Amino acid sequence: MESPPMEQSHPPASESAAPAAPATPGTETASLETPPAPTGVFHRTTRFDVDTPPPDLFGRPRLDRFMRAVTTFSDVYTPAMGRPLLRRNPRLPAPRARAPLSLVITAHSAVAEDVVELRLADPSGDRLPRWQPGAHLRLTLPSGRERHYSLCGDPADRTAYRIAVRRIADGGGGSREIHDELHVGARLTVRGPRNGFAFCGEPRLLFLAGGIGITPLLPMAREAQRRGLDWQLVHAGRSEASMPFAEELRALSPERVTFLRTVVPTGAELLAPARPGSAVYCCGPTPMLAAVQAAFEASPATALHYERFGAAPIRGGRPFTLQLGEGGEPLPVPADRSALDVLREARPDLPYSCHQGFCGTCRVQLLAGTPEHRDRRLTAEERASGALLPCVSRAAEGETLVLEV
Repeated sequence: MESPPMEQSHPPASESAAPAAPATPGTETASLETPPAPTGVFHRTTRFDVDTPPPDLFGRPRLDRFMRAVTTFSDVYTPAMGRPLLRRNPRLPAPRARAPLSLVITAHSAVAEDVVELRLADPSGDRLPRWQPGAHLRLTLPSGRERHYSLCGDPADRTAYRIAVRRIADGGGGSREIHDELHVGARLTVRGPRNGFAFCGEPRLLFLAGGIGITPLLPMAREAQRRGLDWQLVHAGRSEASMPFAEELRALSPERVTFLRTVVPTGAELLAPARPGSAVYCCGPTPMLAAVQAAFEASPATALHYERFGAAPIRGGRPFTLQLGEGGEPLPVPADRSALDVLREARPDLPYSCHQGFCGTCRVQLLAGTPEHRDRRLTAEERASGALLPCVSRAAEGETLVLEV
């Protein structure tokens, strides 16, 4: 999935919202790795009516000593076993970032309308770092663009990584570069794998994919099948020809997979297979996620994890003004647009990637003004020194932010 992971996101992998308050039972909560990573592309995990670490064995939203112990055991021992049991406890130290990899493209082929599959391998034949379903890579393209893509291969195959990229005609050029300019033998700098959309392996599962959003969910479905879990998958798209990996899904378990041929499915259609206790994993365009979230409360499912394709809807936005340098022309930012969108109209070459405040590609320097930082990337020290991520961060109504761009 192109993330962020895409130029729409994918990947996968923070929302344009005010800084989150501590979660309470019955509210939407989110977990991100540190340093932040997508979506998943970008990528984030959201659960309704579920806290992190997991609730007690009876589903009550309070922490349980036994479940704490299980979470810690999972975090320590599952990497060695190569299979996730529970999400990493955010109270434990985050793993150190790996050094970038230099990988070679060993396959570049079409797998659906406007979708190509890439396989990336170590040029010396060395085994690649392990990964788990939901993980993504950050690619640096020859142009210097950075993009996040979900891994959609087999975690047991450490000889190659597999990603799939849909061409986005009106995107930032990353998908076009991959489709038209990259070829077998080309080398890419790759960071990761990282996982912000972790698969928890609940016993009853419903996977919801929209188009290229199948990429992080395909390894999850394989893992659910391998473990003998009760799972269903709904893949929505405008036509079957536009849905990547349809045949792979049929071969995996045809009776568990439903294809919806529609541009924007309703939340009720998508959640129809949900049963009491189902955990829902959803990846797709913003309208699809909005439909699922709106219909979720009326469904029998109990948990919702999602990865967003691109920028989240702006919440609590107020109009403010940008100014490029001292004495520069003011650029009004409406309440429903991001500062990055306005900046790119004035500076089309301004780099960006995730639209969600986790990758740091769009970072600019603040010269004056008081910002509202809404990212999950910058440290307190970086913010104090004037760093700003305009893809999500804003200012108070009537405030002017003077930027060095």
